[in-house]
Amino acid sequence: MTYVAAVLVHVSDVDAGRAWYQQAFPEAKAMTSQPSGFPYFQIGQTQLEIVYADEKVATGAAGSVVYWNVEDFAQALSYFESLGAELYRGPMKIDDELWMCQVRDPWGNCIGLRGPDPTVDVPVNS
Repeated sequence: MTYVAAVLVHVSDVDAGRAWYQQAFPEAKAMTSQPSGFPYFQIGQTQLEIVYADEKVATGAAGSVVYWNVEDFAQALSYFESLGAELYRGPMKIDDELWMCQVRDPWGNCIGLRGPDPTVDVPVNS
């Protein structure tokens, strides 16, 4: 089976980044790989790894964006904004009842949110 094994998020301050992402994804389980001692968060089958930005990979919006499935789009967007994430792109309606947007973390990295928005009345197809 193919799945996303790990998402690396590049930040200038790893301790602050880990603290922010632990708040952003409260369901994430803090883990440490052995024997290397490398800390990461486990979300389902995916490792969320907060790492230092460097000359090869900087912080900020560029290239690929990982979209996280959320149960309540409006609530998730509001929650991320309460943590200081800024709306970057969207929101926009896609695929019937689904909505998506991108927010930026304090280091400028994009986080995609995708899910239904129960606050929007979507007509039922018959």
